[in-house]
Amino acid sequence: MSYEKVSQAKKIIVGTKQTVKALKAGEVTELVVAEDADPKVTAKVLQAAREMDVAVARVDSMKKLGKACGIGVGAAAVAITK
Repeated sequence: MSYEKVSQAKKIIVGTKQTVKALKAGEVTELVVAEDADPKVTAKVLQAAREMDVAVARVDSMKKLGKACGIGVGAAAVAITK
C-alpha cells in the first residue's frame, strides 16, 4: 500500500537528513519508514514527525522502498511532501 503511495506521489524527499529538514519546515504530509532500517538512523526522523504531528506509515523493506522511489539503493525514510 505505502509503496504504491510513494511511487505515485508527485513530490518526495528521500533520506533522513533531508526528511528531517522538510518535517521541521512543515512541508511533509506523510512519512514512510522502513522497518528493517537501523533504529539509530530513523530515530531523528520519527522524533521530528512526532513533534510536527505528521502521520507515519511503516513498510517492511528498505530495498522495496528505494525501488518505489526510483533509486537503486535502499531508503530508510521517505517523506511525501505538499
